[in-house]
Amino acid sequence: MNDDLTPDATGNDDLTRDATGNDDLTRDATGSSRRAVLKAGVVGAATVGLTVTGLAGAQEPAAALTLTPSCTDGDDTPRNIEGPFFKPNSPLRTDLVTGGVTGVLLNLTGRVYNLRCQPVAGALLDFWQADSRGAYDNRTFTLRGHQFSAADGTFRLNTIVPKDYPGRTIHIHVKVQARNGPVLTTQLFFPDNTRAYGMNVRALNARDRYINRECTITLGPPGANRYDGTFDFVIRVA
Repeated sequence: MNDDLTPDATGNDDLTRDATGNDDLTRDATGSSRRAVLKAGVVGAATVGLTVTGLAGAQEPAAALTLTPSCTDGDDTPRNIEGPFFKPNSPLRTDLVTGGVTGVLLNLTGRVYNLRCQPVAGALLDFWQADSRGAYDNRTFTLRGHQFSAADGTFRLNTIVPKDYPGRTIHIHVKVQARNGPVLTTQLFFPDNTRAYGMNVRALNARDRYINRECTITLGPPGANRYDGTFDFVIRVA
């Protein structure tokens, strides 16, 4: 089920599809795939089985919230490449802002649903990402952690907005898995008007070859060096 990563001659990630062709990363001119059923997001509010085995700057006026994927029958969250920086056996934790981590804070919440739009309890979510300098910690587990969805399918992640690095826009990696179900490997992206570390996120998004706008986090207006965001996952459970 896992995506394979093969660097090309330029060092960019290259997606190798499996025999079923399920990666489904075909986009139209706007960057959307066939999964175009969206809803307006409302901001408010591990890898044990998966890995043991195997705001700085001036703020621009708040724009309309970016659309995020809706739970629709038979329409699961798009997959994306794993990338080269995944590490198994991440710590069980919902707070990735540990000692030494600095940056624009992000409080990310959401739910995990099955294809019938029913909440999935006990789903494994394993997150990893770059820091505020665009670097991954490949020696320890900084900005890495797994957790399990609650009885109502909800999850909460306290982290930071990552910075871009050469060839990639800002994104958060995640693997999601229902108990004994297949693994969804994907990436979460940020709206064009995200403000952090002086980045031009609109331009970064426009040139990223792996961005999938259906996997964009819905962000509320920026607060005091922080954002609140939401994203719901729809996964296959068997």
